[in-house]
Amino acid sequence: MPILLSTLNARYAHASLGLRYLYANMGELQAQTRIQEFVIGAKTTDLVEKLLAAQVPGQKLIIGFGVYIWNVEETTRLVALIKRVAPQVVIVLGGPEVSYETQEQEIIRLADYVITGWGDVSFPALCQQILNGPQPLMRQHAGVQPALKDIALPYEYYSAEDIKHRTIYVEASRGCPFKCEFCLSALDKTAWPFDIALFLSQMEQLHARGARLFKFVDRTFNLNIKTSLKIMQFFLDKLAAKPEDPVFAHFEVVPDHLPEALKESIQKFPPGTLQFEIGIQSFNPEVQARVSRKQDNEKAAENIRWLCQHSNAHLHVDLIAGLPGETIASFAQGFDRLVALQPHEIQFGILKRLRGTPIIRHTQDFEMVFDPYPPYTILATKHINFGEMQRLIRFARYWDMVANSGRFTHTLPVILGASPFERFMQLSDWLYAHTDATHKIALDRLAKLVGQWLITASSISEHEVRALIASDYEGDAQHQQGNRKEKKIDKKASATVIAAVPTSSTGSAAPQRQARHLAL
Repeated sequence: MPILLSTLNARYAHASLGLRYLYANMGELQAQTRIQEFVIGAKTTDLVEKLLAAQVPGQKLIIGFGVYIWNVEETTRLVALIKRVAPQVVIVLGGPEVSYETQEQEIIRLADYVITGWGDVSFPALCQQILNGPQPLMRQHAGVQPALKDIALPYEYYSAEDIKHRTIYVEASRGCPFKCEFCLSALDKTAWPFDIALFLSQMEQLHARGARLFKFVDRTFNLNIKTSLKIMQFFLDKLAAKPEDPVFAHFEVVPDHLPEALKESIQKFPPGTLQFEIGIQSFNPEVQARVSRKQDNEKAAENIRWLCQHSNAHLHVDLIAGLPGETIASFAQGFDRLVALQPHEIQFGILKRLRGTPIIRHTQDFEMVFDPYPPYTILATKHINFGEMQRLIRFARYWDMVANSGRFTHTLPVILGASPFERFMQLSDWLYAHTDATHKIALDRLAKLVGQWLITASSISEHEVRALIASDYEGDAQHQQGNRKEKKIDKKASATVIAAVPTSSTGSAAPQRQARHLAL
């Protein structure tokens, strides 16, 4: 077993599509290759022990690591330890994090080889050289981008365990025609589609094996409407054949491109079977132009509104704070505009400087300061100082806890009022002052705190606040009782939270979270 394909996923539920592409394209070396995935947060020595168990006396061991923004620090430690205890092991790196700015990275200094860009055919070719000669002369290899018809599809290599317990990532195309400078896809020349008949035959096999949750990683799913319709019809046929055993599909869509034919198809999906991830990022035309983002804001807003009102699709809409030239005031205007459209989730993201992205060209003019450590989050700009950026980061975290969690359905409109950004920022500042924390706040405590803030910051009565919190908390308990994947909350716990909301304001305490590569 001389070749291991490995990576550290962000969580167990994620199965690496990139590793499975590599495995599918190993050719005659496939029999000697194995995938071994881990999850970030594990003890480094334990991972080293498990990887080195594949060593065969007298044979070379090659380990290919997929390196991403979320795992680069832990993978660096992993590679360093392997090289210390087993320097003969050959380490090959690939993935977006090591495909750009390679000269300054410690992990590349530690490894034997790195493949930048696409690795589907370049990694097997490099392994052949390492094992059979002639030995590679260069440490760094630019990945060859083959025609998609020459890439073997990976879907048969999702195991029964993957299908049962993990997200199944799929792609009907690669690349993106748009040039948004904060995204690695800005470096793509266009989008390249896989053969749709072959792709759907692979989806058919996955479905027959029991796959029901399909997450598409295509950057522009609705770019080619004919292809989109074929894919959606595949899922509609499955839903019609077995409505009692539904499929679920997640797509990333272009917000201002929703023709009537696609709308008609979307309307046929029943609740709980379709999710759209929609990147708005900014409603500010000047900022959009500055980062080369082409978007018809009026059309995008119209389409989001239509999806909310006329479809059962769950909408996850993205905004990014910290883009060059964006002020807190202009971001707030965009945020309020998006809240008014009422998508199910607003992902309030903070700009990150992904290696290789063109966004860096604005660094000097807009005084952009990024954290030098992953995930390279923006710390300050010409228009948003460090303290204000920290407030935005806390806002994003609390927004996930309160709004995106779906646990404050009745309370949230009261929190937001007529000025959603301003009001939620007030709540965010208050929560931080009273907790000094943005993580590990138990739901019962969070509900109590939200109730306390509403009593002091709203004109509604204490009785109404208590009723709002009670209705949301009991509703959440009932929802979770029907969901075995989440912890149940009983009525006793609900009563505890209701009682915890003070009956008098005098009892309140004093104030005190962008790129895909299919390399390794």
